[in-house]
Amino acid sequence: MANAGEFPLENRAPAAAEAFEAAAIARPKVAVDTVLFAVDAQGLKCYLLQLGRGPNAGKWAFAGGLVRVGETLDGAARRALRDASGLTDTYLEQLFSFGDPSRDPTAHVVSVAYMALIDNPGRVGAASSKYSAGRWFAAGDLPELAYDHSLMADYAVARLRAKLEYTNIACALLPSCFTFAELEEVYAAALERPLDRRNFRRRIMAMDLLQRMPEQRRGAHRPAALYAFKHRSVRAIQML
Repeated sequence: MANAGEFPLENRAPAAAEAFEAAAIARPKVAVDTVLFAVDAQGLKCYLLQLGRGPNAGKWAFAGGLVRVGETLDGAARRALRDASGLTDTYLEQLFSFGDPSRDPTAHVVSVAYMALIDNPGRVGAASSKYSAGRWFAAGDLPELAYDHSLMADYAVARLRAKLEYTNIACALLPSCFTFAELEEVYAAALERPLDRRNFRRRIMAMDLLQRMPEQRRGAHRPAALYAFKHRSVRAIQML
């Protein structure tokens, strides 16, 4: 007896033939999701959005969505992040692809994860109607996340910490001018460990990464010197 797969398509019942053809051309969908980081006085933060509909309604997730026809992955990530936060100018880096067929309960969706960095959490604006709320959370204390976004969070934090140690990526987490204390705070917050302030300052200054600005920051204490990165583009440098 011949196997079912050996019968030509034209000899099958119409319904079975249609199902076979649909299965043959079905493909997974492609999405993008972006882990947005910032640092403030409380430490390293992630921006999450509360889903407003679907089987994961009420759960928190990173900004994302399906890639549109004719759209690049980077373009889709920037569009989804803009719709979720109002941000149009951020450091954006592709991280990893998450392709477990069961990661989305509604369809087989492969997600390409990104990491974005901004210098001020206050830059985030209102999200689109797709979400019911948006909020910053401590990176080390996230709520229950939809899909496999907890894995994305772990991957993104590990990537950020690694790149802080071999690149000047901290420039994307700081304003154009900053005090040396603010630079130290970014490293200490993201790495979640105290720094040897004297050694840290000596190493940073020895690498000729910063330029001293003529202005000073004035406040309740004595004026603080301001610095800027000589190059704002991210490049490989042995930082720590």
